[in-house]
Amino acid sequence: MTTATNLSELTGDYVIDAAHSRIGFVARHAMVTKVRGAFNEFDGKISIDGDNPAATSAQVVLKVASIDTRQAQRDEHLRNNDFLAADQYPEIKFVSTAAEQIDETTFRLTGDLTIKDVTRGLSIDFTFEGVAKDPFGNTRVGFEGSTTINRKDFGVTWNAALETGGVLVGEKVVLEFEISAIKS
Repeated sequence: MTTATNLSELTGDYVIDAAHSRIGFVARHAMVTKVRGAFNEFDGKISIDGDNPAATSAQVVLKVASIDTRQAQRDEHLRNNDFLAADQYPEIKFVSTAAEQIDETTFRLTGDLTIKDVTRGLSIDFTFEGVAKDPFGNTRVGFEGSTTINRKDFGVTWNAALETGGVLVGEKVVLEFEISAIKS
């Protein structure tokens, strides 16, 4: 993998390779630890304009039913109406509305995140990890980024009080993106 110094080389349309990407989250649990999880099913596309990074765009769709925290009972709880209501709202969507280059390897995507039919604007800083030609002749790009949201802003409000004070689930959730995308 190499980092590109000439961004115009990256110009093109890309499809996120879900088999080599991870979209996950981290939330505080019982005030003492963190629970990590991911969405195992998602798709997305990125249109990169290396000559005009502001014209870059992206969209991602996560399948709520694919949530995986490595604990089946917790996953079912996250899918039900207390949290994400997967039957009623089967997808979480992000659609970019703006893009900017912060420095040589950092890019900021601003856009709309929709969870449970609530849409809020947010920004995600991504680090460009490089570009490579894989053994099958595909051009791949890699980006990693994260952002923090308050789950209550999206109508995800369930919680339980702890005997020792505090609550079972923290309000802040870190969304993590490790993206490998293939040029179309």
